[in-house]
Amino acid sequence: QVWQIRLDVHLLNHDGNITDAASIAGIVALCHFRRPDVSVQGEEVTVYTPEERDPVPLSIHHMPICVSFAFFHQGTYLLVDPTEREERVMDGLLVIAMNKHDEICTIQSSGVVMLLQDQILRCSKITAVKVAEITELIQKALENDQKARKEGGKFGFAESIPNQRITAFRMESAAVDTNDVEEQAGEIIAKADPPSEVFANPVLHTPGTAQIGEGIESSWGDLEESEKEEAAEEEGESEAAAFECEKVETEDTSTMRETKNEPIVLSDSEEEEVVILEPQELPRKTR
Repeated sequence: QVWQIRLDVHLLNHDGNITDAASIAGIVALCHFRRPDVSVQGEEVTVYTPEERDPVPLSIHHMPICVSFAFFHQGTYLLVDPTEREERVMDGLLVIAMNKHDEICTIQSSGVVMLLQDQILRCSKITAVKVAEITELIQKALENDQKARKEGGKFGFAESIPNQRITAFRMESAAVDTNDVEEQAGEIIAKADPPSEVFANPVLHTPGTAQIGEGIESSWGDLEESEKEEAAEEEGESEAAAFECEKVETEDTSTMRETKNEPIVLSDSEEEEVVILEPQELPRKTR
């Protein structure tokens, strides 16, 4: 038996932290989904319609839930479930997916903030609490939906459309006054509890990427012992070649100087005449 399931997430209203909302919607859709029942007798396969047999749920062993953390001031302050405006000014984002058994399924970090081990552990503890609460809400919602279906009442997507529940939180765009933003932010930070420990600003060698941990010095480009010996031999050979070239140029220069001060004698064996030329300026060699 092979089943192919496709899950599409359509955004109706986005006010921040879409990753957590999409993960919750996706896992609830999979838990709520029912596939047709199937029977196999020998080589004969029968797929029953919903009228013949009730559809059966998928075998979902656990529900991974995503929890997002926004970091400000190079990780000094963290915020759970950031809104769309808070995401615009955050330094970095950490997303942890975990199930109710405190098993981490995935971790994703983005932004220009470097997180330390203590910060990761603190976020994981918060995630465990949030995941337990969200999982309990999901299970209650699924139980209420199943109960309503058995009683024959209104339920599901069709019930939400007449009551406008889906678009009830839609807001029109409004202008934002940013004149006293710095003063208001300073007052909020002053009233807030100070962090347990203030970390120094980290140095990111590659802007735009997130780093976890203190990091170590990069050894990229270091030569092995054999490579160092080969490099030394090549350097010695190049120095010897340069020395020979310089020696040849020195000899050529000295020969030119001697030739300039002495007359040049040309002999012609056929006419048996000797021609003596006076010393003159010879053309210099082009190096």
